[in-house]
Amino acid sequence: MSQIMENPRGGCVLAGINSVLGAINRVCPVLHSGPGCCMQTTAAEQGQSGHKSSCFVSGVSLPSSNMLEKEVIFGGTEKLRTTIQGAVDIIDADAYFVLTGCTAGIIGDDIVSVTQEFQDKGHTVYPIETPGFAGDSNLGYEIVWNTMIDQMIEETVPKDEKLVNIFGIVPYHDPFWSGTLEKIDRILSRLGLKVNTFFTKDQGIEDIKKCSGAALNIIVNPWLFKGPAKKFEEKFGLPSIRIPGLFVGATDTTKFVRKVAEALKLDNELVEGVIQSEEQYVYNYLAQAVGVVSWKRFAVVADASSAVGITRYLANDFSFTPVLVVISEPIFRPEDKERIIEQINDMEYAVPPKIVFASDQYEINQALLNEEKEITLLIGSSNDREAALEKDIQFILASFPMSERLIFNRTYAGYRGSLTFTEDLYDNY
Repeated sequence: MSQIMENPRGGCVLAGINSVLGAINRVCPVLHSGPGCCMQTTAAEQGQSGHKSSCFVSGVSLPSSNMLEKEVIFGGTEKLRTTIQGAVDIIDADAYFVLTGCTAGIIGDDIVSVTQEFQDKGHTVYPIETPGFAGDSNLGYEIVWNTMIDQMIEETVPKDEKLVNIFGIVPYHDPFWSGTLEKIDRILSRLGLKVNTFFTKDQGIEDIKKCSGAALNIIVNPWLFKGPAKKFEEKFGLPSIRIPGLFVGATDTTKFVRKVAEALKLDNELVEGVIQSEEQYVYNYLAQAVGVVSWKRFAVVADASSAVGITRYLANDFSFTPVLVVISEPIFRPEDKERIIEQINDMEYAVPPKIVFASDQYEINQALLNEEKEITLLIGSSNDREAALEKDIQFILASFPMSERLIFNRTYAGYRGSLTFTEDLYDNY
């Protein structure tokens, strides 16, 4: 290994897949891996996401073949076979997904043929070949949806012009995922739309199977889901629009609403009526706190989508001065970096901040501690609290990893989520 990363934010691709599947109602992952993978992959994502974990089956409760030296030498398919059978017999799930850890990936166990045996018997068992060394947890999110497209989602589903699918909000890797999806659902429902969030409202496998009947995919992320979006269009003729960052506050949420409305050709009078009532709700509350508002020079350390949303809200809606934005997840494609930079630089009033792409905690700390301009507020993760203490400045815990807050359906997204964020700004001096 040529490089060691300090405090990586998230886990391997297996950890990402494990968390995404764990957020789908009545789905059971089955790990074909070493005995530590269940615990470690859960700890890497769910364990650092506001103290939430899967309601159905997760962590050390997951079925696992627990591969040891014997399986490495002689192969582990027979042990996998008995593990799947045990899961099917004991756990009443709607679907079972067999996931491979690094050990199974290295020795090349054929999980496809084993799962096919169970499919031939009428069991909903699907393979996902996912050795952890293949990538990080963000890739896990895309791999899950690629698997769904290839193996599960039905092609002959009647089109519903009022149905939309929401993608880009990654369960557990975003501590606020459930609240954010609920806020998106609420706003779009006011426009007369039906919303597939897949991870809330007790939605599950049947909703996923029928999602090809939607009129539009809405990707709320500046870079994630490019491959699956292309597959959706090629296989199902389902178009996508990209919202290049989380929308926080009235300004960006209104842009989101109008972009969706334009894509679906919704009634303009209805759309503007919803916008007016939502903006009035937010501004009425903000007007009551004018005497409390103070000016801050701020820095943000977060994943790209959250960093875009938080920075734009504080600068455009709240007139704070952005100094430094650190994108803390690995971004590789130049066009993705350009899109993120463009969104952060697109300020209504403020001078654009310095933007740093760094996923190593040492590099992040150096960027914060060596910043020449004064910073009076830091919005970041549990990993960044120490830098705020060293600089003796206000700190808001608002990004992954998050180990010091309990998060249920709280969110900073949307119209009303921005009020929650504003409350936190003045409840944490």
